[in-house]
Amino acid sequence: MFSPLFQSNSDHHSITIAEDYDPSNAITLHRGNSLAFLRTIPDESIALVVTSPPYNIGKVYEQKQDITAYLAEQEMVIHELKRILTRSGSICWQTGNYVDDGEVFPLDVYYYHMFKKQGLKLRNRIIWHFEHGLHASKRFSGRYETILWFSKTDDYTFNLDPVRVPAKYPGKRHFKGPNRGQLSGNPLGKNPADIWEFLYEEWESCLWDIPNVKANHIEKTLHPCQFPVELVERCVLALTNEHDRVLDPYCGVGSTLIAALMHERKAVGVDKEQEYIDISRERVYQLSNGTLKTRPLGRPVHKPSGREKITQVPLEWKRQRIEEE
Repeated sequence: MFSPLFQSNSDHHSITIAEDYDPSNAITLHRGNSLAFLRTIPDESIALVVTSPPYNIGKVYEQKQDITAYLAEQEMVIHELKRILTRSGSICWQTGNYVDDGEVFPLDVYYYHMFKKQGLKLRNRIIWHFEHGLHASKRFSGRYETILWFSKTDDYTFNLDPVRVPAKYPGKRHFKGPNRGQLSGNPLGKNPADIWEFLYEEWESCLWDIPNVKANHIEKTLHPCQFPVELVERCVLALTNEHDRVLDPYCGVGSTLIAALMHERKAVGVDKEQEYIDISRERVYQLSNGTLKTRPLGRPVHKPSGREKITQVPLEWKRQRIEEE
C-alpha cells in the first residue's frame, strides 16, 4: 500500500523530497539543528507534531548533559512548536525516563510543566506498554513509555472512528433505561482508551498490541530507539485530516513521515544525523514503490501455544530446582 501522493515507480527521481521548508512541499526532510529549522516554518502551518525527543541518556546520537541544561533546550523547541501549530492542532510527545546513577527521572513529568507554560492543554497521558525492553537488576524492568497529547486550543481535531479497536463484548445491550434491549456498543468498535497495551480477545485467540521495535521487528533499522509506524498511525488518523501537515522535529529514521504519507498527509522531518536522514529517504522511496515493510495497524500479536521450544522450561532449570529441593 502506498500513498497516492506518489506514483508507483521505482525511479527515485520521480519523488520530490525537499530539503528546506515550503508550504507547497508534500515531503520535507531536512538535515540539521531542529530548533534552527523550526524557526523557518511560518506560524500555524503544522496540524500535528509527533515525536520522541532524545532522552539525554547518552545514546549514539546525543551528548548526555546536565538535566537542567537538557530541559532548557527542549523548552525552546516547544516554544517554536506552539507557534507553528494550527489552532486545531496537537502535539504528541512520546518519552520515557532519564536515569542518572540509578535514580529514575520521569521525563513526562518535567515536560508537562513546559507545555503548560506555553498555554497548551493536556488531553491524554497515554501509556504505551510493550513486552520487551531494558532489563534491570536493582529495580523493576521498564515496560512502558508515555505519550503526552496536548492541544493548542479547545477546538482541536479528534477523529475516533478510524482508530477504534474490536469491542470486548460486541453483542452487549443496554439492560435498563429507555434504551433497554438495544445494542450499547458502536459497530466500528470501541475507543482504544489511554493505555495502549495487550488486550486479549478470547474468542479470537489473539493479542492486540503495538510492540516496540526490536531485532525481530519487520521495520527494524540500525536506529537504537526506533518507534513503530503503527504507533504514529493512531495519532495521525485520530488527530489530523487528509492533506494536513505532520511534523517530527527529531525524525530519526522517518517513522512519523511514513505514517503521515501512508494516510494522505504531508510530512515534515528534521534530524541532525546524516545516516538517519539517508535511511528516512530510502524508506520513503520504498513506500512509494510498494516495497516498504511495515507492521499493519491493529494486527494481532502472536499468542504462544506453549509448544514452542523457547516457551518450555529448560532442563537445566528443572535439574536445579530438583537439587534445591
